[in-house]
Amino acid sequence: MQVIPSIDLEKGRSRVVFWPGASAGIGAPTDRPERIAEHFVRLGAPLIHVVDFDGARRGEPVNLEAIGAIAGRVATPIQVAGGLESAEGIRLAFAAGATRAVLAMSVADDPDLVRDCIAVAGDWLAIGLDPRPERLTAFPWRRPRAPDVRDLADELVGIGVRRFVLGHGGTAAELPVLTGLARAVDAELLVAGGISDLDGVRRLRDAGVTGIILGEALLSGAVEFPAAVEAAS
Repeated sequence: MQVIPSIDLEKGRSRVVFWPGASAGIGAPTDRPERIAEHFVRLGAPLIHVVDFDGARRGEPVNLEAIGAIAGRVATPIQVAGGLESAEGIRLAFAAGATRAVLAMSVADDPDLVRDCIAVAGDWLAIGLDPRPERLTAFPWRRPRAPDVRDLADELVGIGVRRFVLGHGGTAAELPVLTGLARAVDAELLVAGGISDLDGVRRLRDAGVTGIILGEALLSGAVEFPAAVEAAS
């Protein structure tokens, strides 16, 4: 299972200040996303996940300069989420240096839009899902019946989606849904959120998911990247 560092962008900076030497009182803290990405790539990160918080609020990419700064410092693929719910949004992110795009669950209700986005991103497109059935039910679907997570994932795979980013799934209570998805859906499953310790990493490893996206847990020092990689293996 891959361990993927995540950086939340707001106004061009990381929302969480990173200080890798905090426990020893060495080094200096930084909120510069390109420096944070560079640190984790040096440690072996296979991918950097970036969330454009401003873009998510506006509905279009905003932190393109910061994405470009990351791309200028690392050769590792960059996966961007937030404000990419259109083919044009994906093009802008890719032009800035992103190589993968994550769309919000809202696009799942518009198959034509999903196809347009796949035409731009191909296999590097992912759709964010929430594996808690009640959250899907609460979404204002434009269809007679709200789908459950499994049905929705199958539907999107049929359209051509090959990757999902699950916003929850790290707790023991959510594992049955997650394990069922990993076994039944012909797509990569990445889990973001809900993991704050190495036991959570091991739970996801045993569930059979493709990767775990760690943001604040890594940046705050609660989980060390090498230890997370060991727990994921």
